[in-house]
Amino acid sequence: MDFINMFIDSMPCSIDLSYMERVVILLCVGLCTFKITSLLIKRSNLVRHLKAFPGPPAHWFFGHTLEMKRDGTAFDKSVAWGVRFPFAFPIWFGPFLSILNLHHPDYVKTLLSSTEPKDDIAYRFIKPWIGDGLLVSSGQKWFNHRRLLTPGFHYKILKPYVKTMADCSRLMLDKWEGYSQTNEFFEVFGPVSLMSLDNIMRCAFSNNSNCQNEGETNTYIKAVYELSDLVNMRIRVFPYHSDLIFYLSPHGFRFRRACRVTHRHTEEVIRKRKEALMEEAKPEQTQAKRNLDFLDILLCARDEDDNALSDEVIRAEVDTFMFEGHDTTASSISFLMYSLASHPQHQEICREEILQVLGDKETLDWDDLSKIPYTTMCIKESLRLYPAVPGISRKLTKTMTFIDGRSMPEGSYIGAALYSHHRNSMIWENPKVFDPLRFLPENVSKRHPHAFLPFSAGPRNCIGQNFAMNEMKVVIAQTLRRYQLMADPARPPKVAARLVLCALNGIYIKIKPLQPGATTSLSMKMP
Repeated sequence: MDFINMFIDSMPCSIDLSYMERVVILLCVGLCTFKITSLLIKRSNLVRHLKAFPGPPAHWFFGHTLEMKRDGTAFDKSVAWGVRFPFAFPIWFGPFLSILNLHHPDYVKTLLSSTEPKDDIAYRFIKPWIGDGLLVSSGQKWFNHRRLLTPGFHYKILKPYVKTMADCSRLMLDKWEGYSQTNEFFEVFGPVSLMSLDNIMRCAFSNNSNCQNEGETNTYIKAVYELSDLVNMRIRVFPYHSDLIFYLSPHGFRFRRACRVTHRHTEEVIRKRKEALMEEAKPEQTQAKRNLDFLDILLCARDEDDNALSDEVIRAEVDTFMFEGHDTTASSISFLMYSLASHPQHQEICREEILQVLGDKETLDWDDLSKIPYTTMCIKESLRLYPAVPGISRKLTKTMTFIDGRSMPEGSYIGAALYSHHRNSMIWENPKVFDPLRFLPENVSKRHPHAFLPFSAGPRNCIGQNFAMNEMKVVIAQTLRRYQLMADPARPPKVAARLVLCALNGIYIKIKPLQPGATTSLSMKMP
């Protein structure tokens, strides 16, 4: 009691406080002191372990956040830092959080070959939105769900999706007819995102959402955009790492409201499917045969105890797949269109190849997907320059030692900086140049198998990568069959991360209709 009185009496102003009030004040001061001391010890340990990994100088409080500006230059700065600091370097987000950024195949292989869980920072922030689905779950739960969901991406399931993908892309391209007559540049990410959502809804959930006709007034699309922006902002604003501060803020209120919109959307999709399955089960019903899809597999799946998955688990996996399945492919397709619009010579070779395979057909068939090698190389080169997921991060559960003997301890955050990794001049010659011939088999065989990682690698690689590649092939084939693409030289994309790679100023192209039956005259031949 004497100590409490001495502490209170030492305060600059005299306040008449009861005994309990004095105890509460002392406890608060003690907790604050303990928290600050813990953070300082954490920082000291981090600095000590990171001494083996030199990096760009950081501000003592803001870290590198002031240099990673939202003006489209952050990724270029990271690439430049990678030249100065080979293999890996730390990036500080505030005074107490640092992520070791890897950008060399030997280092990235060590990380991605492990089964370390996703980090509990960015992925923790997204969890209220998509739940504990395949993207963020870990351990035995992740392993069990991965095993249950893998049949949903078997080629027999993916094969009938090709026609659906063609239908969705045709609807988008029909809406572009107006642009083809105006000779004006227009932003593509918005309509491509709607097309990609339409496609995922039809393919994975057999649900005709009509979102392409509703446009960006679609409440789900608006909620997804808002959630992406809010999660990205929360990563960058250090005080928002506190759940209490964030959820009491106006941004936290907007986040919860947008989550409710997406959850209602998902629950409605699941409810309608359950009703449809009940109707299909009635013996008196005669309905057209429907292809088995991702949602069917979820609803029919059984866990290790032979129990059906709970509604919460199903919703988490549906939310995860809708987010990962439409936002990432929308980014990839948009940047692919920009890449081909910026390099007309490669666009012409792709068009010639596609028209030759199509013949009199309007769309690619399943068997045609393997007959467009040059187009596939262009897709891969676009993914190299513009990976939809520009970074992957893990939190170590045990010490990780890299190929050169340097190591990081348990609890460290390690990230694979894929944007920088794909532009590493130690691996890629002239890394800024769009050169599809990098992906000729003879050139691929000379590179490290972990040099190109648009879909990650190892046990936690992207389960839907074949779905995504098929969609990109179908959409670009439909597009090049109808239109010539031209880039806007006055508006190059200012590349930034919004959970997926995006352009702060949009991705603008101009299109010109092709004459029916027209053929292209190539200035260069496909090897």
